[in-house]
Amino acid sequence: MQSKYIDHSQKTVLEIAPSNPMQLSCNPSVEQKIFVFDVSFIGQMEMYSDVDTVAEYLNAHEGWFCRCAQPMQVEPLGDNGYVLTIGKFGSFGYEVEPKIGVVLMPPVGRVYDMHTIPVPNYESVGYEVNYRASMGLTQINLDQPEVVKQGLFNKNQITINCITQVAWTLDLTVKVEFPQFIYKLSPSLIQSTGDRVLAQIVRQISPRLTYKVQQDFHTSRNLPIPPKSSRHLNQVNKSSL
Repeated sequence: MQSKYIDHSQKTVLEIAPSNPMQLSCNPSVEQKIFVFDVSFIGQMEMYSDVDTVAEYLNAHEGWFCRCAQPMQVEPLGDNGYVLTIGKFGSFGYEVEPKIGVVLMPPVGRVYDMHTIPVPNYESVGYEVNYRASMGLTQINLDQPEVVKQGLFNKNQITINCITQVAWTLDLTVKVEFPQFIYKLSPSLIQSTGDRVLAQIVRQISPRLTYKVQQDFHTSRNLPIPPKSSRHLNQVNKSSL
């Protein structure tokens, strides 16, 4: 694998995503570089309700976002922004605890965009994160109403006439500045490890957030929670597209 790095005389930054730090190393004979790590994913989930009800819920993100993002630390930032402290992640003895600002833009039609923003009075040390996501809503009317139980131990049944499909794309880039000892490792090993750790971070955080949003929405409306098969997350290799 060809490594992706940028010459930088003062620092080396790795672009990570809002979730997990990594630990890496390079060749001591090589000048410090800025390594760039990036991953892309597509995902979706189903909601047992019409698109207008789901949109109304998502628009009130000051409620569900703070509840569902836990155990990440969340602080409001302005009208539509939040500061997220992801948690500690690392590899090869190097550890990072990313803290980023994100903003949920007002929807255009049924499309919601989200991206990173600067955190006031905060300067990240050794890393820089660029997060972009876009989420769209589509209502699917069922030809035949579906009868589902409200819960495993609840015999009550509810008839579902339509489902709202929530589909999204996610692109995460992290630039990381490594300490000198990391450069004892080869650039290719640093690159492959960084890309892998970044993907693992997304796979850890995204499914958990997806389930919590489903749970929060359906429980608040006395609806059954859709099964695990209603949630999907797949990594995309954009270089092959």
